[in-house]
Amino acid sequence: MCGRFVSATPPDELARYFGADAPLETLLEPNYNVAPSATVFAVRERRVTKDNKDTKDTKDTVAPVRRTVDELRWGLIPFWAKEAKIGNKMFNARSETLDSKPAFKRTFGSRRCIVPVTGFYEWAKPSKQPVFIQRADGDPLALAGLWESWRGPDRDQEPLHSCTIITGKPNAKVAEFHDRMPVVLPPTAWQDWLDPSFDDTAALAELFTPCPSELLRIHPVRKDVNNSRSSGAQLIEAYDPDEPEAQGTLL
Repeated sequence: MCGRFVSATPPDELARYFGADAPLETLLEPNYNVAPSATVFAVRERRVTKDNKDTKDTKDTVAPVRRTVDELRWGLIPFWAKEAKIGNKMFNARSETLDSKPAFKRTFGSRRCIVPVTGFYEWAKPSKQPVFIQRADGDPLALAGLWESWRGPDRDQEPLHSCTIITGKPNAKVAEFHDRMPVVLPPTAWQDWLDPSFDDTAALAELFTPCPSELLRIHPVRKDVNNSRSSGAQLIEAYDPDEPEAQGTLL
């Protein structure tokens, strides 16, 4: 699964990396302990106006599809939900059931996104020692995601955009800590994955394979990360778990 991650890359850098438009403005700061229900960056392709408002084709005009870096709530809220809090439990989506789960079936067909992360956390068993997992080259991880727009129980409110991260089987490195991991998309898959008109879900499902183990670097981090209120770049610093003074105060 993916229940906590790090988002420390500025949006303008994400925009350059993914060939997208950066947000017109943002209040999001680097977050080294992102938990479900937080606002996160996501890369999407959709028909929008210059001010990043969703639009629809008309009889006379066809709005261009734009790739953008947007701010979404982490925890997908289905369009049919009666309450937004249902999203608190939908921060991950299992790749094996996307076609059958009512919350994800529609979004898998046309509302896919990439959730870019600096890295994510897992916990060793049985010690519950946290580790930080990132790309070995330091680039962002492009996690496969789905997004949805919720307009309230009566569908008459301003849209609330939310997302979920897709998980699948782990590679050999991550399997030491968990039996699932986020689906990491290679650059060659970004175009089809983001294209809302590409609806060959069978072809897309072939992307749900573990990324190569050599793509990742893993090191232990302080147990301070166990508290979702902890923050700061020190959370991802490597340390020796055999030295008690490095453990921090939140054991």
